[in-house]
Amino acid sequence: MKTPPCALLAEVRTFRQNHPDVRYVDLIALDIPGHFYGKRYPVEMLEKVAAGSPLKLPQNAVLLGVQGGLFKIGDYCFNDGDPDANRRLVPGTLKPVSWESQPLGQMLITSDGTDAPIEFEPREVLARVLQRLQHKGIHPMVAFELEFYLFDKKLADGLPQFPRDPLSDDADDQPNLHIERLSRFGAVLDDMAQTARDQGIDSTVITAELGPGQFEINFSHSDDALRAADWAALFCRSTRGVALKHGYRASFMAKPYLQFPGSGMHVHISLYDGAGNNLLAAHQQQPLRHAVAGCLQLLPHCMPIFAPNHNALRRLGGTVNAATRASWGFEDRDACVRIPESDPRNLRIEHRLASADANPYLVLAAILAGLEHGLETRQEPIAPLNDDRSSGTDFPVEMLDAVRAMQHHRVVRDTLGAEFVDVYCENKRQDHLAFQQEIHAREYRWFL
Repeated sequence: MKTPPCALLAEVRTFRQNHPDVRYVDLIALDIPGHFYGKRYPVEMLEKVAAGSPLKLPQNAVLLGVQGGLFKIGDYCFNDGDPDANRRLVPGTLKPVSWESQPLGQMLITSDGTDAPIEFEPREVLARVLQRLQHKGIHPMVAFELEFYLFDKKLADGLPQFPRDPLSDDADDQPNLHIERLSRFGAVLDDMAQTARDQGIDSTVITAELGPGQFEINFSHSDDALRAADWAALFCRSTRGVALKHGYRASFMAKPYLQFPGSGMHVHISLYDGAGNNLLAAHQQQPLRHAVAGCLQLLPHCMPIFAPNHNALRRLGGTVNAATRASWGFEDRDACVRIPESDPRNLRIEHRLASADANPYLVLAAILAGLEHGLETRQEPIAPLNDDRSSGTDFPVEMLDAVRAMQHHRVVRDTLGAEFVDVYCENKRQDHLAFQQEIHAREYRWFL
């Protein structure tokens, strides 16, 4: 996984030649809640890092809560001296930032592939799963789809407002799938897509979704699963920046409106062997059934990953195409695990449960762990929704219940790492408790 210093140094020097006005580069990584943290480096210092100088950041930056605070998790944060940990530059991710007011660059960093990876760093968790699959001769092909909402830049009493149609100055308050909505918001959407491409993200289809100001972006399939998750993470960052530049807010919040559809993260996965054969299509697609069974078995025990906050849990079962139980089906968007129609070469699963604000590294790691478990245990799945509309198994929809279901599940601990599971569950538990510490105005209306 290590890249020779000469290749990284060449990448930095080429960047400097192509962007001589850039003086600083943001070195960024995703923490447990899915926010970027990092440092802003002078570009000349980046050359030293690329040449082999150590790059260290606090280990516990990965553990930040959703509001940026530190929680006591075991001995981390308050009894460990807050140590630094090595990071490395992720090759191919040094790109210009076009949405800031000054010329800037950004580059991903990670602890995976270093001498002492951080066990609970999201990218490292996924890297371990992929390494294990590779040893078994399993090579995933992955594509993400992300839904998001545009809002007016100004909030009304802290609440989001519908975005203004730039042609009519009316609110985009008529939810529909009409192609005209893509035209009306074409300037900002085109800039989002082009900015994504400038970041090295292979984005493809843009769709107007059902909610007011809601859209979806698709990414190409990639045989580099880590890079596919990188794309999803980086797209969220660039899209928020581009929206602000155009006078909007963009949000991947799972359920911003109770009366309209939530925003999901859909993940398409095929599995291939070393010769390029689709493993799911072999033996009359029996491995596909095994993989589906494994996904459904682990799904209730990975809910804190798929729905990582209180608002994400609101999304489940509330409106169209949001599952209420762990289910599967062929060409069925009500299922958690959908099997899109395809030829045997491209046979895949589409995992539809995760919210758009979930951590893409962890979502992909959890799905792959389920697929791996299913291929190994070779159990038959429950009936598909096509045969039985009531088919499905329950999953927890309260955060503390979800944490308990995840923390002590043997297969989840074995496949994702016991240290990660303990740290992640405590982080979610503490975030939930912190969320409950504020009294909402509704409580005074009901109980005062």
